[in-house]
Amino acid sequence: MDKWVYEFGDGRAEGSAEMRNLLGGKGANLAEMSSLGLPVPPGFTVTTEVCTYYYDNDKSFPALLTEQVETALATIAQLSGRRFGDDDNPLLMSVRSGARSSMPGMMDTVLNLGLNDKSVETIADQSGDARFAYDSYRRFIQMYSDVVMGLDHHAFEDILESFKHRAGYVLDTDLTADDWKNIVVEYKKLVENELETPFPQDPQDQLWGGIGAVFQSWMAPRAITYRAINNIPANWGTAVNVQSMVFGNMGEDSATGVAFTRNPSTGEKALYGEFLINAQGEDVVAGIRTPQNLTEAARIEAGSDEPSLEAKMPEAFAEFSKICDQLEAHYSDMQDLEFTIQEGKLWMLQTRSGKRTTKAALKIATDLAAEGLISKEEAVLRIDPAALDQLLHPTIDPAAKRNVIAKGLPASPGAASGEIVFTSEEAQDAKAQGRSVVLVRVETSPEDIHGMHAAEGILTARGGMTSHAAVVARGMGKPCVSGASGIRIDLRNETLSVGDKTYQRGDIITVDGTSGQVLEGEIAMLQPELSEDFATLMQWADAARTMAVRTNAETPADARMALSFGAEGIGLCRTEHMFFDGDRIMAMREMILAEDAAGRRAALDKLLPMQTADFTDLFDIMRGKPVTIRLLDPPLHEFLPQSESDMEDVAKALNLSIDKVRQRTRTLHEFNPMLGHRGCRLAVSYPEIADMQARAIFEAAVEAAQKTGAPVTPEIMVPLVSVKPEFDLIKGRIDAVAALVMKERDVEIKYQVGTMVELPRAALQAHRIAETAEFFSFGTNDLTQTTFGISRDDAASFLGPYAAQGLIEQDPFVSLDQDGVGELVRMGAERGRATRADIKLGICGEHGGDPASIIFCQSVGLDYVSCSPYRVPIARLAAAQAALMHRK
Repeated sequence: MDKWVYEFGDGRAEGSAEMRNLLGGKGANLAEMSSLGLPVPPGFTVTTEVCTYYYDNDKSFPALLTEQVETALATIAQLSGRRFGDDDNPLLMSVRSGARSSMPGMMDTVLNLGLNDKSVETIADQSGDARFAYDSYRRFIQMYSDVVMGLDHHAFEDILESFKHRAGYVLDTDLTADDWKNIVVEYKKLVENELETPFPQDPQDQLWGGIGAVFQSWMAPRAITYRAINNIPANWGTAVNVQSMVFGNMGEDSATGVAFTRNPSTGEKALYGEFLINAQGEDVVAGIRTPQNLTEAARIEAGSDEPSLEAKMPEAFAEFSKICDQLEAHYSDMQDLEFTIQEGKLWMLQTRSGKRTTKAALKIATDLAAEGLISKEEAVLRIDPAALDQLLHPTIDPAAKRNVIAKGLPASPGAASGEIVFTSEEAQDAKAQGRSVVLVRVETSPEDIHGMHAAEGILTARGGMTSHAAVVARGMGKPCVSGASGIRIDLRNETLSVGDKTYQRGDIITVDGTSGQVLEGEIAMLQPELSEDFATLMQWADAARTMAVRTNAETPADARMALSFGAEGIGLCRTEHMFFDGDRIMAMREMILAEDAAGRRAALDKLLPMQTADFTDLFDIMRGKPVTIRLLDPPLHEFLPQSESDMEDVAKALNLSIDKVRQRTRTLHEFNPMLGHRGCRLAVSYPEIADMQARAIFEAAVEAAQKTGAPVTPEIMVPLVSVKPEFDLIKGRIDAVAALVMKERDVEIKYQVGTMVELPRAALQAHRIAETAEFFSFGTNDLTQTTFGISRDDAASFLGPYAAQGLIEQDPFVSLDQDGVGELVRMGAERGRATRADIKLGICGEHGGDPASIIFCQSVGLDYVSCSPYRVPIARLAAAQAALMHRK
């Protein structure tokens, strides 16, 4: 027989904490607390499978559910001495949601269910407190009408506030029993007038209405949004917990509250929370009354005159404190608890692992390990790697007011304020003058590198999470919001428009790259702090992981930053980023515009000492750590001027005719440059470019080794290889240059030549390419593009609807598509090893900093991941977790 209902209470339970997927978090923990003998009001849990059935069967319930609910209600009646639906001896119930993953405030709750015009009188007589009875009834009418019947709760609040105003009352507790009776009459009239149906009096109708409402709330917009943000699958469903009511609003010896066993903001080991006397649970969070502190220490620190729970109800507080310690030790984690005290007796209503800031999470994890409650390995597994972003970048002060003017993709975390500028030149000029700016572009290109470097933050109207702007911003640690499709940029008039509002160049905005919000004006920031707890946890993580973590870096600043975050080398140096500054871009343009190989070599001779100096700096900074340098990758047209005025400037500087510059720009134009004349194809067409870069690498290796005394073994990476012969051709030229430099310098240079596997054909032919390639680095940005046939710069416009309709689980440019792209990575790794057992394997796309992708890399057995500098700590922690999970 299908079991849809699990009972708990009176020191026993049919479920346990291990049944979280079936009973939801709340139900599993209620069962666990009951089994521990804690004071838990009896009840039952309707499983998450019923939620799935409900949505799969036109919002109907399984046939046996009614019978099983009736059986559970009979058990509760036996334990409590009251019967649900009996007006002469009424049992009141609460109905609450409980998904397997905590979703605070996202779904609906109904309290005091079972009250009607008759049972309220019985409860008034039995309790001797008519005020309590009718206060509970008006709460039930308001909550049930809102949650189940769809009548907005504000309508009820308006009635109550008007009544209080007429009577001269300030607090709800000022109202008398007769006042609440009058309020109940008005509430019922409101329901009948607005909904054209009387408020339901049958407790059974109320119960099934409440259960259905909780299941309905699983698909409410706020719940859907929360699940999307937190990657909670819709098919998990929610459980429903039906529990006998206990009352914190039965007078001065009754109370209700919420507590954390440790401070959720700081992680301090001290009871943290609030309570209210003569109140029900929703009063604590509603803000109608100011809650009181639980402990005397907290009361004194807050400067409150209201008594603490410790002072007001010492016996109940002592029992509660003991239970807090017991539950924290039992679950080996900080707990978030809800409790009610009814006429002096303590009841536990909920426990769960508490939400906490990243700062608190680090302290709690390291403290729990130091206290012996968890191992160091478990502490490492407790921290969400992605949450470390909070610690590495300035963030907006949570107390600051936000005037959000636009929303885009959270492309690079952190926040920054500055004047709007629309060109990279303006950004650079402003930086020189000491002004902070936000660079606003339709989309950035490699030519914007100097402006991005100068800006405090970047905002683009187009592009996805792995667009040029996003990738470069993350590498620089700059906040970036990309793909803000709601903004309109008018470069001619230098304006940014959102709706009917227009912002001029020089106006101040703030970009929040953590949330994707664009805000008006300058917003207060919190500066990052790296604590001792962070350092301790990262030491434990490094001891656990098996994959190395490198960085994507091509500037000394990036390399040093990555080293400070624990990088173990450079996994990707994108040499094209080195060619866009001042004299370099002009020499590059001279090379591209040259008539023949001799002209190209003459221009490249100007770049050679610059490249050599670049690589020497990187080798020097890394001091013997591996450095992988990718040969020039992007199409040449990206280096040429696009506007007429820029073409004129280049023609003048190079003493060429404007017609020649125009003609060469047209000649290099490609309809789809990402699939065109780029990568190793440039080295095939213009071998002198690869020759220059190889010479610069080898000369830098000699100079750095002589300077530092540390061995330098450069790894030279040939990009966009699709057939073995093209790799062999370029490797041959690199080997020839190496031999020449070694002869000239009379030194032996150890080096490796490998390829970036970023095309499906390269993965399929990995066994052949590995015959001569000494390492593979999987370039998953382009591998994703070429596997899906999607441009990463344009995909944001349609991948959102794809995810919303369940066509894809997530953006494949953000987290690796393991079934498709991942299968090519796995195949490439296996085939490469089959040919060359000791081949070095890494990943250097943006997925190298994504925790889920890193877990996949561990399963494939890659030697390292490489990511932008600010993602290095995230990758270190994720790699450690991947290794620990792999061992299990």
